[in-house]
Amino acid sequence: MEKMRYSGFQVLLNGLTGNKGWRPMWRDPTPKSEYDVVIIGGGGHGLATAYYLARKYAITNVAVLERGYLGGGNVGRNTTIVRANYMLEGSSQFYSHSLKLWEGLERELNYNTMLSQRGCLMLGHSDGQMDALARRGNMMRMQGDDAELWGRDETRRHVPYLDFDNARFPIKGGLMHWRGGTARHDAVAWGYARGADRRGVDLIQNCEVTGFRIERGRVLGVETSRGFIGAGKVGVSVAGRSSQVAAMAGLRLPIESHVLQAFVTEGLKPVIDNVISFGMGHFYISQSDKGGLVFGGDLDGYNSYAQRGNLPMAEHVAEAGMALMPMIGKARVLRSWGGIMDMSMGLAHYRQNRH
Repeated sequence: MEKMRYSGFQVLLNGLTGNKGWRPMWRDPTPKSEYDVVIIGGGGHGLATAYYLARKYAITNVAVLERGYLGGGNVGRNTTIVRANYMLEGSSQFYSHSLKLWEGLERELNYNTMLSQRGCLMLGHSDGQMDALARRGNMMRMQGDDAELWGRDETRRHVPYLDFDNARFPIKGGLMHWRGGTARHDAVAWGYARGADRRGVDLIQNCEVTGFRIERGRVLGVETSRGFIGAGKVGVSVAGRSSQVAAMAGLRLPIESHVLQAFVTEGLKPVIDNVISFGMGHFYISQSDKGGLVFGGDLDGYNSYAQRGNLPMAEHVAEAGMALMPMIGKARVLRSWGGIMDMSMGLAHYRQNRH
């Protein structure tokens, strides 16, 4: 397939002619009868796995099976935040390595992921939270990542529009992680898809996995809406649907699926420079390149596979946002959505009950 050449002229020309001149970025192959590796799930993780198998290990007889369209699941349903400001052993190293991958991803894929390292600010609202932020910052610095602990005055200097004197949630300071920021989730999926396709990986859309063919405890392949596909190895990368897909293979995973809602407002003039998270209400917000305020909050209080929100949680998130920055009160919310998250029961219950 001939490569598409991108330029400002091409954008202008196709914009004036109904965008009919763009060529597909990846093939639409017919599934082969068998592959060395079959990956279930054409989102960010599934496509990245296929890409690195091909690039790093020269394993190219690979198929990615997606029941809908590539990038149509959770990778397109998040609030785009990229960061390495975790404290616990294991999480800290994982996210530190992840951030390094993000910083080189555009060169790696030759694709604009719109990475914007605008800084992630975590706010502290009590002496105890400020102590916790100090410990977190020390862990981040020991891990080789950046962290700055700000007091009340320095925080007010950077983000003066916050409500610092809220009687219930006074802002004592914050922890700034400058290398954190946002990225365009769709572009990440598209970049990995193009890179994997160019290395020979088959990206098969509209191909739902309906079961596994297992003999003597060994998976021989998967039954799909497009017929049986044999596989030497099968990987499952289906986000909040992991327990459902694993159940078809007779596996019971120790996880729960929860909905995390997100919201976006109408486009506004630039006002929020950073990603800001509100520790007492688990509210987080940033402003997109198009001007919309993108924000979210706590998990819904019940398990669900619905990719939509509910009004009680929307009200809860809006309350948290208003407590943090009353200035957004007149912004009109254009849409909301829900992403399904797999979580271990202990972590899910901790997040629900910690307040």
